[in-house]
Amino acid sequence: MTEDERFMQQALLEAAKAGRAGEVPCGCVIVKEGKVIARGWNQVETLKDATAHAEMIALTAAEAAVGDWRLEGCAVYVTKEPCPMCAGALVHCRPSRVVFGMADPRGGACGGWINLLDSNPPLNHRCPVEGGVLAEECGEQFRNFFRQARALQKQGPSE
Repeated sequence: MTEDERFMQQALLEAAKAGRAGEVPCGCVIVKEGKVIARGWNQVETLKDATAHAEMIALTAAEAAVGDWRLEGCAVYVTKEPCPMCAGALVHCRPSRVVFGMADPRGGACGGWINLLDSNPPLNHRCPVEGGVLAEECGEQFRNFFRQARALQKQGPSE
């Protein structure tokens, strides 16, 4: 198992927390010098906050852990390709690397329909992005979540 796979498994554990809470199962861990310094999972519904994506929660925790908003020397592992909001936050936080599991061709902003971290010259930071790490496992977690959600929706409200 590679180091990337090991850290993506940690992000999958965070995503499982989101799924158990009824949230879209996305998880994130941030690593510095080979150690996880921050964790996050989607909490949009839980916190009633559209910005409470796994990446945003993990970024805030990582900034507190390092004592700076700059996350140079950190790697971000997230189970799903970051959206434009999260990719924008990543640009500003300046991590050294972003690794994601499943691609999001319609909503992803790290290679889906745009790559805000690499190919947009006006922005102040670029960092390498690698997608597809444990993509099948990450995708399966999403597919299972939405399969269960559709099944519950078909059942209707319980009496």
